[in-house]
Amino acid sequence: MHKIAVIPGDGTGPEVIREGLKVLDAVARKAHLTYELVHYDLGGDRYLRTGELLPESVLQELKTCHAIYLGAIGHPDVPPGILERGILLKMRFELDQYINLRPVKLLPGVPTPLKDKGPDDIDFVVVRENTEGLYIGAGGFLKKGTPDEVAIQESINTRKGVERCVRFAFQYCMQRSKKKKLTFCGKTNVLTYAHDLWQRTFHEVATEYPDIATDYAHVDALCMWMVKNPEWFDVIVTDNMFGDIITDLAAMIQGGVGVAAGGNINPEGVSMFEPMGGSAPKYTGKNIINPIAAVAALQMMLSFLHEERAAALVEAAIKKVVKEDMKSMAAGQMGYTTSQIGDLLAEFIATQ
Repeated sequence: MHKIAVIPGDGTGPEVIREGLKVLDAVARKAHLTYELVHYDLGGDRYLRTGELLPESVLQELKTCHAIYLGAIGHPDVPPGILERGILLKMRFELDQYINLRPVKLLPGVPTPLKDKGPDDIDFVVVRENTEGLYIGAGGFLKKGTPDEVAIQESINTRKGVERCVRFAFQYCMQRSKKKKLTFCGKTNVLTYAHDLWQRTFHEVATEYPDIATDYAHVDALCMWMVKNPEWFDVIVTDNMFGDIITDLAAMIQGGVGVAAGGNINPEGVSMFEPMGGSAPKYTGKNIINPIAAVAALQMMLSFLHEERAAALVEAAIKKVVKEDMKSMAAGQMGYTTSQIGDLLAEFIATQ
């Protein structure tokens, strides 16, 4: 029995999670898996109503779950940073979800802005360190609001944090069994302390994985090569901020945030899976948002729960629907409503 925490969140989050749960119900019947859902109303509406972000009692309950399924966090009436720091970052840090895992795969039938590139060319994974670096919140202001103001934001990188991320990336590359090539993305010519630690750790761990080819790219060069030659990449490992940036570029080359999903992973604890598109408040309640990314997040979650048959069925349903049914990945242009896309996915699974 899998105990799954469901956080629909803000904006269109509840709409796409609804379709993901519809698919989960269909695949559970087909693959004979059992699960229990525990729903939480975390997000902007709860914060505006009660002033609560992530209560300690809820955090402790989340630690008892096997996985977390998240819709989106972000509300137009809440100033930027409050929900992100108080819910998303707090969950990552408190649950020690030290890996952000982002598959970047162009599905057949999904258009990419890259000329002459297809599904065989765009199929790689970004492993992003998720609990250190610039996002840890170290720093402060001096003389704030004056002409002499100083703002300091420090990047904190520990050997333990870097090594466990790098080691995860090598192990994942082995299991993936594609090109068996791991690229470290950094900026060693400028970030001479933090990325010296990263580079030394990368090379030291590499000696334990002789079957994995290793490579290095400055982050700016890597962005160029992701556009020009995405087929070069298999698995990329990088720090928190660079990972945040390059995965947005990656989402565009795989067809947009409507198909991009990711996981915040604690290999020894509770992991969280979510679509990358955000809360998209302008589409809220219109039943036109693309739910494919949320269903892809569900597929990732099932795989991490070792429900491989269920994960394969969901992946097959996604490939079928985006290739044969949907006219576009853009909201309002899919040829179907959000709920109809969920119906198509569930119906396909039922026939398998």
